[in-house]
Amino acid sequence: MDAQRQVAAFVDRYDIDAPPAYRLLDLTSELGELAKDANTSTGYGDDPDALALSEDELGDALFALLALAESVGVDADDALGSALAKYEARLDETGDAGSGE
Repeated sequence: MDAQRQVAAFVDRYDIDAPPAYRLLDLTSELGELAKDANTSTGYGDDPDALALSEDELGDALFALLALAESVGVDADDALGSALAKYEARLDETGDAGSGE
């Protein structure tokens, strides 16, 4: 994924490498920021149509996810392709993309 290579180059350029566990914690934190945006903008679910997510926070979460993928040696394009194939197979078999768990 070109974006993953961009993130890897950025991490190298600014010497901000971190162990995978820290990358996962960072991703969780960034997802928490998005959840806060969702809670705040929807009045804690009272008005779901009012959902507003910050592009900045979405970008932070994407950066964190791609940095995590890079740190564990997973190609994000391959992982996404596998996920799409899995969801497509589920939809074909059951009509639902969920795992049913």
